[in-house]
Amino acid sequence: MSMYPLILICDDDPVVHESIGLYLDAEKYEHISAYDGEEALRLVEERQPDLMILDLMMPRMSGIDVCRTIRLTKSLPIIMLTAKSEEIDRILGLELGADDYIVKPFSPREVLARIKAVLRRFSEKTPADMNIIRFPQLEINLSNYHVKAGDQVIPCTPKEVEILHMLASHAGQVFSREQILSHVWGYDFFGDTRTVDTHIKRIRQKLPQEGVPWSLKTVYGVGYKFDVEG
Repeated sequence: MSMYPLILICDDDPVVHESIGLYLDAEKYEHISAYDGEEALRLVEERQPDLMILDLMMPRMSGIDVCRTIRLTKSLPIIMLTAKSEEIDRILGLELGADDYIVKPFSPREVLARIKAVLRRFSEKTPADMNIIRFPQLEINLSNYHVKAGDQVIPCTPKEVEILHMLASHAGQVFSREQILSHVWGYDFFGDTRTVDTHIKRIRQKLPQEGVPWSLKTVYGVGYKFDVEG
């Protein structure tokens, strides 16, 4: 990341670009704009931004599809914008790998605070966070966000990889939902603990359940742990 982060604003409303842009200018952040989903993907490839603000409802290609496409190859920080207040929209965005969400109408000052929080979490990652963890028939690689079960690559979102890495690197230790939220999303995350349950459910659906000496266990009333036989 450069001294002045490059922020990609993706929204079809020019007012959003103008209002957020003014606050970014005041902080000396660089910013570029996309007004539809296809343009957003093009700019991600061409300009390699440090963070993306992505509206859920975008022309030509929805924000959900943009997020899904980016997460196939990149761990770019993404903050989702949505005009809807329904929880399902927020959860869907987070399941696909968004790092935070903001419901419209919002204060540009709030957006700036979220941007700073997400960038700080990414910049504070230490080399120890980038280890490869291996168990029989399982490899979790946080440097490239790959999970392999045997010889098969398991498609996971960045948040799913980070949760699995956190639990597997402390095998046998029970973590509460609040601890997982704090570690993976950061203390500045504005979500609730049901987000963790949703991610754990999706991880379990993707990983093999039989013939392996490890599993994700629910400790009722407490949280979750990565359990290893023997």
